[in-house]
Amino acid sequence: MCKGTPTKEPKTYKKIVELYVNVNGKLEVSKFSNKEMIPMTYTITQLAKEFNVTTRTIRYYEELNLLQPARSESGRRIYSKSDITKLKLIFRGKRFGFSLDEIKEMVLLFNQDRTGRKQLERTIEYGTKRIEEVTTFIEELEAMRTEMEELRDEFTRKLNETGETSD
Repeated sequence: MCKGTPTKEPKTYKKIVELYVNVNGKLEVSKFSNKEMIPMTYTITQLAKEFNVTTRTIRYYEELNLLQPARSESGRRIYSKSDITKLKLIFRGKRFGFSLDEIKEMVLLFNQDRTGRKQLERTIEYGTKRIEEVTTFIEELEAMRTEMEELRDEFTRKLNETGETSD
């Protein structure tokens, strides 16, 4: 190549691969990108299987406006990676004991502030409150365990003092 001749960057193309999968006797299509080889779009059936929930659960989250899937020309729901991320956050929030209203607020805050700052601040606020609740619950459980151990030990002593066996 001659000096001074600009080098051309090779053009890159995003290749889409379609994978046809038989799901309960129906042919489902999953699209994959050559970059990540993970599905780019999902059907409601695929999501339900992935998260081990019913399709009704996913539709319920849609009714709550937690998910807003695109629609195909035939009206079928098409879920994106963004919807997958939201579902992961929803299920994590439920596992940690947050209410659906709290989860909804935390998830949807990202749409209002794309920097994620407001979402993080609210998550920290709710998380701190939940940690306090969990700490209190643990303290109550520890007190209950101590009381049960004391009663068990007292009952064991009484049994030993009488010297009788239960045959």
